[in-house]
Amino acid sequence: MLFRSTMPGAHIHQNTLGDGLVPLINKLQDIFTQAGVENVGGDLELPQIAVVGSQSSGKSSVLEALVGRDFLPRGPDICTRRPLVLQLVHTPYHHASHHNQAPMEWGEFLHRPNEIFTEFEAIREEIECETNRGTGNNKGVSDKQIRLKICSPHVLTMTLVDLPGITRVPVGDQPPDIEKRIRDMILSYIKRESCLILAVSPANTDLANSDALTLSKLVDPMGKRTIGVVTKLDIMDQGTDAIDILTNKLLPLRRGYVGVVNRGQKDIDGKKDIQAAQASERKFFLTHPSYRFMAD
Repeated sequence: MLFRSTMPGAHIHQNTLGDGLVPLINKLQDIFTQAGVENVGGDLELPQIAVVGSQSSGKSSVLEALVGRDFLPRGPDICTRRPLVLQLVHTPYHHASHHNQAPMEWGEFLHRPNEIFTEFEAIREEIECETNRGTGNNKGVSDKQIRLKICSPHVLTMTLVDLPGITRVPVGDQPPDIEKRIRDMILSYIKRESCLILAVSPANTDLANSDALTLSKLVDPMGKRTIGVVTKLDIMDQGTDAIDILTNKLLPLRRGYVGVVNRGQKDIDGKKDIQAAQASERKFFLTHPSYRFMAD
């Protein structure tokens, strides 16, 4: 079971199979990655969640909301230019308080062994630096992974992969076939049967043309392992809503859709933190005439 309740006050059960197994297989994958073995014959496929969407669909905000921290590079240009394998490890409070100096939340990069990052701003800077080391400074894209582990009492133990957003027009040093390259990279992850697809689509564009859903349908035509995430519900045209999508009537998926309202660029520039954003999101759904009945 990869997703468990993260509603405020929800009890996170310890000692489930995933809590022990996911970090163990992640560790094995790290070892094989360091040894230069990419897929280990396909036998070591940990259930993981691939986050897919077009540029500016809100992928980064969805990931940051799951972690509860700002740690991803942002900006108007393509930000995710290498796959980021994000290993979340639920670390109970009492583990963090064994030593007075022990941090409660921290990050570790596979390419920076034995270093602990306790500042999430430093994690963002390191993602940017490592991205540029692998792709150059001019918007290049690479399929070489960055592996980041975040330990925190506020996360669930699971593995997410942030994939580059689908883009159509090459910029900087990107090759003319950049769209095909990114699509092929995404497909190489989501074609695996053990991969859940988090298909992120903005509500203010036609869902039938969603890049994320178009790609997921290629590998998961029955929608068995695709979870739809609809972002930007707060900026839909006046008088319109996404009820038909969220009630799974428009383009049905076996696992349905989740609607979210993340921070806009103005909120981020104004340093609105994720906790405040989640309170605003809750208020939006509870007071919206179309969404009130399904706010939970």
